[in-house]
Amino acid sequence: MIQLLGNAGRRASLLLGLSTALGLLAGCGSLQKDVNVPLPAYANQLVVECYLQNGTPPRLTITESVPYLDDGQAIAAGSQILKLPNGQTVQLPTDVTVTLTLPGGQAVPLQFRPGLDATTGKYYTHVGTAPIVAAAGQQFGLDAQDKRGRHITGTTVVPTFIPIDSVQYKFNGLTGDNRKAYFVTKWTDPGATTDFYRLMLHKGKPSNNSETDADLRDRLFNGQPYAQVTRYRFNPLDTITATLYHLDSLYFDFRQSIGDARNANGNPFSQPSSIHSTVQGGIGVFTVLVSDQRTVILK
Repeated sequence: MIQLLGNAGRRASLLLGLSTALGLLAGCGSLQKDVNVPLPAYANQLVVECYLQNGTPPRLTITESVPYLDDGQAIAAGSQILKLPNGQTVQLPTDVTVTLTLPGGQAVPLQFRPGLDATTGKYYTHVGTAPIVAAAGQQFGLDAQDKRGRHITGTTVVPTFIPIDSVQYKFNGLTGDNRKAYFVTKWTDPGATTDFYRLMLHKGKPSNNSETDADLRDRLFNGQPYAQVTRYRFNPLDTITATLYHLDSLYFDFRQSIGDARNANGNPFSQPSSIHSTVQGGIGVFTVLVSDQRTVILK
């Protein structure tokens, strides 16, 4: 009996303490206080995205970075507004001169002709007039500068071509809407090098949106055949296209840093994540895409 009374007394004391604390907080009124935090000055930088492909005329996008809290309403001097199909607008600096250096040393100027790629849904600002020829081991160069003294440079080496060995699928034993298939993409990793990959699976016609998008390094399968397997997620008669990119290490790091920055954005408990650009003098990526592709209808 004494022990029970002791527990009850402790519970009563705890409740009394909580009630007192809540009463004190209520009597204090609003504890909110607005504080103006001065932000450091930010210098806008040129941002470039350029993905070269063998047999395709070169295209790239030049934009301009803005402060994180910028409302996007002010139009910078010397900029042009590009309206996208989704209603968004993008400011494009119009005073940027872009030159692509081919493996033989020839400098090719790219023209400012903004547009939208109907297949990928991506916009571009500068284009070339002739397809490029890119072989493994060759080096390309990029030079972009505006009339305000901003200057981006970059180089990239063409990765080797690594083919897809096979694609396979298998359905589960269910019927109706529950009948699903997993998908397997197989390739063989070279043993003498450290290699990086991006594997995309598209359902239907390949576009900018994919069913799966995975970045991999060969740390666990160096020099061995490898199979990337999905879960049971595809339906009968789906058309699946597997695209395997062999990436250089700088582009792989760039993609990793982009993912880290997205994950940190808006999370008060995450450390800020910087972008690992493959160019100098600005932000962005300059690389050559080398890929193999297989398409199959799930029957």
